[in-house]
Amino acid sequence: MGQVLAKAKEQLYDCKLVTGKLRAMLQTAEEQVRSLKKQSTFLSQLAAKTIPNGIHCLAMRLTIDYYLLPPEKRQFPKRENLENPNLYHYALFSDNVLAASVVVNSAIMNAKEPEKHVFHLVTDKLNFGAMNMWFLLNPPGKATIHVENVDEFKWLNSSYCPVLKQLESAAMKEYYFKADHPTTSGASALKYRNPKYLSMLNHLRFYLPQIYPKLDKILFLDDDIVVQKDLTPLWSVDLHGKVNGAVETCGESFHRFDKYLNFSNPHISRNFDPAACGWAYGMNMFDLKVWKKKDITGIYHKWQTMNEDRTLWKLGTLPPGLITFYGLTHPLDKSWHVLGLGYNPSIDKTEIDNAAVVHYNGNMKPWLEIAMTKYRPYWTKYIKFDHPYLSSCKLNV
Repeated sequence: MGQVLAKAKEQLYDCKLVTGKLRAMLQTAEEQVRSLKKQSTFLSQLAAKTIPNGIHCLAMRLTIDYYLLPPEKRQFPKRENLENPNLYHYALFSDNVLAASVVVNSAIMNAKEPEKHVFHLVTDKLNFGAMNMWFLLNPPGKATIHVENVDEFKWLNSSYCPVLKQLESAAMKEYYFKADHPTTSGASALKYRNPKYLSMLNHLRFYLPQIYPKLDKILFLDDDIVVQKDLTPLWSVDLHGKVNGAVETCGESFHRFDKYLNFSNPHISRNFDPAACGWAYGMNMFDLKVWKKKDITGIYHKWQTMNEDRTLWKLGTLPPGLITFYGLTHPLDKSWHVLGLGYNPSIDKTEIDNAAVVHYNGNMKPWLEIAMTKYRPYWTKYIKFDHPYLSSCKLNV
C-alpha cells in the first residue's frame, strides 16, 4: 500500500509540473497570436496603400504616349452630350487607370442603350495623361466619356473648401505624418496614413453640383466597384424628395451612426441618433436639383469646419457623408449594391451574382496580390490582358 501511495504522490507532482508547463506554453502562444495579428494588420494596411508595379508601369507608358500626341488628337468626341440632362450621367473620381477602365467597361457592357450613357472622370495631374490616353485608345463603344484634372478646378481652393484649408495646416500634417503622434501611431492606426484620406479626389463627391451645374441627376461610382447589370432603372427611382439614393448597411450593429461618429461630443449627440442606419458610398444616385435647394455642400462645409480638431470623427468621407445627408437619404434595394468583397470571405455567391453592382470595399482590392481569389474573376472578366500596354507591363492580375 505504501508503494502505491508513493507512486500516486509522484504522479500528482508530475501533473502539477505538466499543468504549469502547459500554462506557460499557452501564454507564449497567446502572445505570438497577438503579435501575428498586429503584424497582419500592419501588412494589410501597408499593402492597401501600395501601387503594383504593373499599374505604375501602365500609367507611365500611357502618360508618355499621351504627351507625344498632337493637341488635336487629345479630344474626345460627342462633347455635346456632357451637359445633356436627358442622358444617363456617371461621376467617377480615380487615380487608378486600370480600376477606372473596369468600372466604365462593366457599365457599358451591361447597358441596354450604351449611346445614352455619359462618363465624367476626374483624376489628378499625375494621372491625367494616362487616363486620357487609355480611353482615347480604348473608347467606351457608343458611350460618351470625358476626363478632367482636379488640379485645374481653380474654384476648389483653401478659401472655399474647409478640408483643403485643413490639409494645408501644420496640425493636420503632424496628425498624418508624425511617426509618434498619439492618435496615429501603431500598426492598427496605419490606416490614418493612407494617401486617399489626403487626396482631394476623395472629397470631390461633396461638390457634384459645382462640377456639373447643368445636370439634374448623376450616379456616383467608386473605382473599386464592378457593374453587373443595366443601371438605367436607377434614374427612374423615386427618391421622395431626398438627395441621396443609397443602400443601407445597418444589418450589422457596427454600421450604425455611433460606430462612425463621436457621440461624447455634444454637437453630435444633440443632432443625431446613435442607432441611425448607416449607408454605403460606392454607388449613389444624387438628385442635384434637390442638392442645390438644400445647400448640401454648405452643410458639409459647416460640419467639416467644426471638425477641424477631429473630435467629431477621425477620418474618411463616410462620417461627414452620414452627417451631411442625415434625413436626406432614400434607401435603395440591397440588390443594387453588394458590399464587402474587399474584406468579407463569407458573402453568399447568389447574392453576388444577383447584384447590380459589387463593391471591393476594404483593403483586399482586386488589383492587389492580397485580393481574395474567389472574388477576383468578377473584376478581371472586364480586362483584356492581351492588350499591348497590359502585356508589356506584365499586368496579369
